[in-house]
Amino acid sequence: MSLNATPSAERLHIGFFGIRNAGKSSVVNTLTNQDLSIVSDTKGTTTDPVKKAMELLPLGPVVVIDTPGIDDEGDLGAQRVAKAKKALRQCDCAVLVVDAACGLQEADRELVKAFKRREIPYVIAFNKADTLSDEKRASRSLAENEIFVSAQTGEGIYELKDLIGSCAQQVESNKRLVADLLEENDLIVLVIPIDSSAPKGRIILPQQMVMRDALDCHAICLACQPENLTATLAACARKPRLVVTDSQAFEQVNKLVPQDLALTSFSILMARYKGNLQDYAAGAARLAQLTDQSKVLIAEGCTHHRQCDDIGTVKIPHWIHTFTGASPHFDFTSGGGFPESLEGYDLVIHCGACMLNDREVRYRVASCRDAGVPIVNYGIAIAEMHGILKRSLAPFPQASAAFEDSF
Repeated sequence: MSLNATPSAERLHIGFFGIRNAGKSSVVNTLTNQDLSIVSDTKGTTTDPVKKAMELLPLGPVVVIDTPGIDDEGDLGAQRVAKAKKALRQCDCAVLVVDAACGLQEADRELVKAFKRREIPYVIAFNKADTLSDEKRASRSLAENEIFVSAQTGEGIYELKDLIGSCAQQVESNKRLVADLLEENDLIVLVIPIDSSAPKGRIILPQQMVMRDALDCHAICLACQPENLTATLAACARKPRLVVTDSQAFEQVNKLVPQDLALTSFSILMARYKGNLQDYAAGAARLAQLTDQSKVLIAEGCTHHRQCDDIGTVKIPHWIHTFTGASPHFDFTSGGGFPESLEGYDLVIHCGACMLNDREVRYRVASCRDAGVPIVNYGIAIAEMHGILKRSLAPFPQASAAFEDSF
């Protein structure tokens, strides 16, 4: 996969924050050498977060987020401030842009507290440094994560990139989807249904990511559709190390894969990759407790055209009814529409989150934990409702234990 093809969810997310007219958009444009954001002397020009996936040397693939002023006023201003704060959920690194002549304001200090509370590495860029006298500069003592910059003259912009790079080094980068379960020349079989929900001409992101990770460790990948699985296994001269299936085909594939072969799903691998497998495994126990009075949130990280057999809005509610005999109330969200309050929900069922970065996923899981609401993802929920969760968690002892302890 080339750098240009790096999915947004796998890119470093850099958020630019600050009060109105501190020069956030000007710094963003100068840093990226692009006109990403509208620049004006009028306060409140940036009304919504502006996001751009791009290459930013020497950092590599990033998503740059320019946010509205954190001190905006009025009813519309309050909505803009809320959107700026919401952007914090996605940020791996934050840049606080401050007017160097004015210094840190109360709203800036509140942002710093928010960065620390959320454990977001941050840099403070004192913009408009070209307007400061030498005497005033000399009187300022800058911390290691602070820097003078000027979007007007370009001063300090390259050094700002270096500071952001230091933030990037604090972001976990040694995660593996499946490679740590494989050795060189191991066989791995990927079961990929090609049906009405499969995008035309390509395979979905988790399947691409698992295949690439397996190839990176020099394993041998075999891919087939569920109806070709028996023939694929028979054609193997030796036993595969692992079979990975799309969750929707879990029941069919479970019947076809011999019990002495390890079996799991792309969704379960994604849950482990995002760092939430144990939370989801524990949440699976709540499925059996759902009643007609229960309220369930089904959340997806992407937005797509709903089909008649849509997994989130059609298949999972049907499987829950079959599994429990109950008909709970369902709410549905997609994209960035995860609710601020989870009060009243008995369970959250989330997609594999391949389109969300780790920060956003951790925020959603933590929101559930803080609200006392169990959360489970599609793959784990489907495996549990088809009676094969124990088998699919067998390669992951800690998650398996979390599931057992939740009863």
